[in-house]
Amino acid sequence: MTIAPTLQKYLAAENIQYEVIPHELRMTSSGTAEACHISGDRLAKGIVLRRDGEYILAVLPASHHLRLSDLRTSLGDNVHMADETEIHQLFRDCAHGAVPAVGKCYGLDIIVDDSIQAQPEVYLEAGDHETLLHMGHAQFARLMADAQHGRFSAHD
Repeated sequence: MTIAPTLQKYLAAENIQYEVIPHELRMTSSGTAEACHISGDRLAKGIVLRRDGEYILAVLPASHHLRLSDLRTSLGDNVHMADETEIHQLFRDCAHGAVPAVGKCYGLDIIVDDSIQAQPEVYLEAGDHETLLHMGHAQFARLMADAQHGRFSAHD
């Protein structure tokens, strides 16, 4: 049970209140939601995208899949999924594939799907596959305050 140091320092600096929730090892966000008995609609997952050599973190519910075509409409045609090597370089203090849905502390711009922004409480990966952070809507909204918003996901 660990919180990535970069994320932990950022949350402390921003005075974000959260609860740490340990859980059984799960390698997917939907598996994590199931193991924790929470709605996948309330678990924010981060997907790393590349656009013109820059990286963007798309934040959406674990119960949804990304509609890249919708993102390209708002961000431009040159938006692609980052590969595993790129993701590992950006999130060096996180376990492989455990991307926290907080991009600012990693130097990334964020675009957040409106469906996760509407939730009364939100959970997110802490940087490993065994720890979630739980926070209320107001705390999550503060984390996403500078983010672009849009509708670019669909329920699975």
